[in-house]
Amino acid sequence: MLKQLYIKNFTLIDELNITFNSGFSVITGETGAGKSIILGAINLLLGQRADTKVIKAHEDKCVIEAHFDLSNYNMEQFFADNDIDYESEDTIIRREINKNGKSRAFINDLPVQLGLMRELGEMLVDIHSQHQNLLLQKENFQLNVVDIIAHDSKECNAYRESFAAYKKAQADLKQLEENIAQGRENEEFMRFQFNDINKAGLKVDEQESIEQESEQLSHAEEIKEALSDSDNLLSGEVQGAVEQVKRAAARLHAIEHVFSDARELAERLDNCHIELKDIALEIGRDANHLEFDPARLDQLNERLDTIYSLQQKFHVSTIAELLQIRDDLERKLGNIDNSDELLEETRTRVEQLRKECLDKAACLTEKREKAALLVEKEMASRLVPLGIPNVRFQIQFTAKELSEDGRDKIAFLFSANRSTPLQPISEVASGGEIARVMLSLKAMISGAVKQPTIIFDEIDTGVSGRVAEMMAQIMQEMGRNDRQVISITHLPQIAALGAAHYKVSKEETAEGTVSRMQRLTPEERIQEIAQMLSGSNVTAEAVSNAKALLKNA
Repeated sequence: MLKQLYIKNFTLIDELNITFNSGFSVITGETGAGKSIILGAINLLLGQRADTKVIKAHEDKCVIEAHFDLSNYNMEQFFADNDIDYESEDTIIRREINKNGKSRAFINDLPVQLGLMRELGEMLVDIHSQHQNLLLQKENFQLNVVDIIAHDSKECNAYRESFAAYKKAQADLKQLEENIAQGRENEEFMRFQFNDINKAGLKVDEQESIEQESEQLSHAEEIKEALSDSDNLLSGEVQGAVEQVKRAAARLHAIEHVFSDARELAERLDNCHIELKDIALEIGRDANHLEFDPARLDQLNERLDTIYSLQQKFHVSTIAELLQIRDDLERKLGNIDNSDELLEETRTRVEQLRKECLDKAACLTEKREKAALLVEKEMASRLVPLGIPNVRFQIQFTAKELSEDGRDKIAFLFSANRSTPLQPISEVASGGEIARVMLSLKAMISGAVKQPTIIFDEIDTGVSGRVAEMMAQIMQEMGRNDRQVISITHLPQIAALGAAHYKVSKEETAEGTVSRMQRLTPEERIQEIAQMLSGSNVTAEAVSNAKALLKNA
């Protein structure tokens, strides 16, 4: 429930701080006084996009803030899910719009994304303005009314899950059919490509080893010559390094009894001798074994030519990539070979999911049809007292193809006279009748959806007198049971029935035009309603009538 509204520097409002009560309240004021400004500010709190033009002239930013009492509405889960502190008796939502174009949103002083504020706003306040009467022309609105009364959210969610799976299976089938058709067109070429790679018998690591061996054989003479020279330098009988190191070590061993440092030096040379001897033996073996083999070199280069040719043909640089292409081609060819089985399996899956959707849609239809009977009965009982004694209201169901919301096409049929056949409501109902139908629908829905605050913006268009009074009584009824209803009205019959009465006015000041809003005292309220009855020239009779209206409220 909206407890308090604070507005600063918004359009024509300098500063407004006003409190609201539960139950049924009314807001009145002359056309152009600023009632739409108040609604505009509330809409910003509900997540509507802002324009810097809403900032009052010569100010840097505007602020709109509202306090709500949520203690009776079980909204804790929303706050827990979004890591926001829950203040059951004083939840605060605030919007700030700066002159530089930046807008900030807060819930309980925590900065939030505008989308999250919009989500909470939709849970807190429903604003019904005149243009929303056009919703009666929308099939999805009419279906939504039935769904709300049917309390079928569980069935709707179950159906939507099945429908999403069905649509995905349909898309998969279509993709498979396209792939198979395309594959069959390219089958011969794909088989040629597959065979071209497959017959090469490629192995992942062979390219590097072949390239190394080929490089070695191409320089075999150069390598053999270097090995032979190294072997001679190490193993020559007189000048070879191995023999020279051996002799040096022996000389040091000969003097180690008279020169103590010689022992360590000799031992180090012994180690060098062993290592050099081992190296010399290995070089000698390599020199003896290495032979230039032209046939082997030709074989290796021919293999490399095959690998390089395939890599160039398929625009890759590694054997691993060629093998991946081969495997992909093999899979696609396998799908072509098994296409009939794959298509049959996928089509069976699609048909199974379609049947599941049809079954769940039928359950949904059954529940909706039962709810529709309740809606028809209640709408008739509500519209008769609202000045349509011969009303007929019927909800027509037409089966359609499976869609996201089921198989039901809904149409609200309406007739205000016995002699007039039932027709779609948007085609035959007058503006005043549409207003009464929408109010009746809202009253019925409000009993099923526990929304804290409902604001009616001149829903009384096209009605007057006794009908207006009956509409006010419906709003009074809606304002009970922990619900708050606020009606912006030009009709004295509705204004008189509000438990609280607020007036919006506009005045000229030295700084410019300013809009104000205040809660009227009992005496002020009499004068306001009298003025609504008689115009600017308030007569004694108008005052008397205003008192009578308030007394009967």
